[in-house]
Amino acid sequence: MIGMFMTAALVTVVIAFGALVRLIIGPTNPDRVVAADTINTLTVAVLILLSVLYEQFIFIDVAIVYALLSFVSTLYIAKHIGGEL
Repeated sequence: MIGMFMTAALVTVVIAFGALVRLIIGPTNPDRVVAADTINTLTVAVLILLSVLYEQFIFIDVAIVYALLSFVSTLYIAKHIGGEL
């Protein structure tokens, strides 16, 4: 059971590195915003997996706050790119 959660966390981190490559070399700013949002979503997923693995439910609270801040920052950046600010 522990191996399954660790494998899932490892796969999620590897996918996040793929998104990090897109964040660095993305040809346009919207590509970079989507990559950053993907990394944030995968970070929340890893926090939830670690919460279940270590039975420390404080990680879920941290993941919820992180997801909220990530959502608000993505909205702000999208409005900035759209020229509405």
